Amino acid sequence: MILRAATPTLKRLAKGFPVVVITGPRQSGKTTLAKSVFSSKTYVSLENPDERSFALQDPKRFLQRFSDGAVLDEVQRCPELLSWLQGLVDERGIMGDFVLTGSAQFDLIVGITQTLAGRVGRVELLPLSADEVATANNAPKDLNTALFQGGYPALYDRDISPQDWFANYISTYLERDVRQLVSVRDLSQFQTFVKMCAARSGQLLNLSSLGADCGISSVTAKHWLSVLQASYIVTLLQPHHCNFGKRLVKAPKLYFCDVGLAAWLLGIRDVATLETHAARGALFETYVVSELMKQCLNAGKPSDLYFWRDSAGNEVDVVVESAQGLQAIEIKSGSTFASDWSDGLKKWQKFAGEESLQPSLVYGGKLSYEREGMYVWGWQDVGFKLIGT
Repeated sequence: MILRAATPTLKRLAKGFPVVVITGPRQSGKTTLAKSVFSSKTYVSLENPDERSFALQDPKRFLQRFSDGAVLDEVQRCPELLSWLQGLVDERGIMGDFVLTGSAQFDLIVGITQTLAGRVGRVELLPLSADEVATANNAPKDLNTALFQGGYPALYDRDISPQDWFANYISTYLERDVRQLVSVRDLSQFQTFVKMCAARSGQLLNLSSLGADCGISSVTAKHWLSVLQASYIVTLLQPHHCNFGKRLVKAPKLYFCDVGLAAWLLGIRDVATLETHAARGALFETYVVSELMKQCLNAGKPSDLYFWRDSAGNEVDVVVESAQGLQAIEIKSGSTFASDWSDGLKKWQKFAGEESLQPSLVYGGKLSYEREGMYVWGWQDVGFKLIGT
């Protein structure tokens, strides 16, 4: 089993909240983590028809079975249980009493905010980070392999190829989660929409263009995109609000939460294809942004990540907000440092002034060092830690 970076966060929250919730995409390792950290607690999956029927028909008796608490897996399958759970944990007053896991944000988070407010510590668990993958014996040795595989745990603890696993993952996701979250008559059209989103990972989001390419309205595209967000398939990076006297773009940037899934959706079926693929730069940017998100979420903190771009074309790939100031991060997929890579960061520092911390640049090479007043991190170096995480 691969040790998850969120383990200390989970243990910390269990000391201060009666209920701990682990959310994240399907197959990101939520169940494995919960069972590992809380091995002494009874494990119950609400995917089990018998258990789910019991929970729905007699929730009070269902919960009373667990005198020492329990791990309740896929709890979004029985959201009515949360109201009864509220009364029970209030009566007991035991920290870390129940551990809940769920894959769909909509149903689960609505239930939590309505019934368990103030009683819940939440961890969002994305697929494996670079730090976590580095502990695996078969961790990728080169960048293209890392982009091709992504971070889903099954690809590191099973003898299965990414193309086989992702094909079945998408099929299962479409058949299960999509039908639960939204009424989609034509699943093939939705699958086309997911692929079109993959082609736009790392780009500004234009809902009208995205909808037109898929044969749907921008309203439908917005609704379907919210489904992908709720299932942790994609995320949106918002533009940073500080304009420094410049007019900013207002559209967010779209990113996939797992680069391997994005690569598969783009039709990439082997590592060699990535070397010359037109989307390699966008996939590397997707990889780095997802790594930064994981560092925040594993620490139990919100992912305060933004990008910056003004109407004159000045741009910084990622801006990190922290108590210490603003840190700019530039992302380049090339393996050799080019002198013009730092242009955007230098302009950012000029605009941001005293608010700007020492910027960073993550690139596709291996060496890490300081240059021209910035940190330069190789893709394999896990040192590009966010300020304040």
